[in-house]
Amino acid sequence: MPTPEKTSLSAIVAAGREILESGGPDRLTMQSVAGRVGVRAPSLYKHVRDRAALVAAVAGAAIDELVARLEATDGSFEGLAREYRGFAQDNPEGFRLMMLSTLAPPEALDRAVAPILKVSRELAGEGTSLEAARLLTAWATGFIQMELAGAFRLGGDVDRAFEYGLARLRRALADDALPEG
Repeated sequence: MPTPEKTSLSAIVAAGREILESGGPDRLTMQSVAGRVGVRAPSLYKHVRDRAALVAAVAGAAIDELVARLEATDGSFEGLAREYRGFAQDNPEGFRLMMLSTLAPPEALDRAVAPILKVSRELAGEGTSLEAARLLTAWATGFIQMELAGAFRLGGDVDRAFEYGLARLRRALADDALPEG
């Protein structure tokens, strides 16, 4: 009779996400995850091939959470951007990890970008929706990464600055929309 499993992939990934957020990417090791789920490190290899697969699974889980949070918004540009920022504030290390596109599963990234493409089509039109999506994503990601790094040191209200950027981007994209056809 085979020995019962003492852990699962979902438990391993959850432990990996906790370790990542509390200690950063260098602490996300097979040994640290094994200790968190109560098994020896070799037992993890039944579920993940190696550390790279562990990191990819953790990045995929972070993206899955982001997608769920984006899908729970009203679907507006502002709602999506605010939730994207909220996710990053709640999961700064997961946010940084998912930005390393070589680590994140491509299918997970495709799911994350779908709502952005949809709102970009609505704002800028079909003809420039990809460019608009890239602009929105680059602006929001850059703003958030600077915020997480503590780079806004000139004072002022960072939340207000974020809202200012959202309003200006909305206006610019709507004014620049190309007519359909």
